[in-house]
Amino acid sequence: MKIAITGNIGSGKSTFTKFIEEAGFPVLQADDISKSILENDGKVKALVIKEFGEQSFKNGKPNKEFLSEVVFSDLSKLQKLESILHPRVIKNINKSLSDLLKKNSAVFVEAALIYEADMEEMFDHIVLITADRNIRLKRKIASGLSEEDFTQRELNQIPEEEKKKRADFIFSNDTSLKDLKMKFNLLLITLGLKS
Repeated sequence: MKIAITGNIGSGKSTFTKFIEEAGFPVLQADDISKSILENDGKVKALVIKEFGEQSFKNGKPNKEFLSEVVFSDLSKLQKLESILHPRVIKNINKSLSDLLKKNSAVFVEAALIYEADMEEMFDHIVLITADRNIRLKRKIASGLSEEDFTQRELNQIPEEEKKKRADFIFSNDTSLKDLKMKFNLLLITLGLKS
């Protein structure tokens, strides 16, 4: 079984993912895979430098501050970066899923952009973690993101209402961690992964 965990910025998908890892299921993090490709794939590096300039990398490492500033303020630049990264991320996830499913009954993938990157068809189930916008904003400000950055990133994601129409499971994360954990256990029971 291939299960995706998604949600808009600040919804709590990473927290939900921690519960999955604690329960012993393998989890692939699309964000980590993307960062690794950006850092280690020579072809990608060359394409990014060609597109966004030499300052895209500092001492051989991706200049995340510069890239974030550039892409989150210009949708066409974000789409350009995604067109370089997404196909490679998807290919990597597909390969990892095949390998992991040989030994595991279920593999989870945490990815913010399941719908935006047209990855729906890759999964048997999609779990959407939602939260009220003010709660999401407070969480992100607490983690050091400015309100302006939050709004900019949110604008680059499909609205939550649209995602709700397309997800198989929707879990609201407006209350406590305990409540979210109960929803996670409910998911495992529903999917037959826990009795």
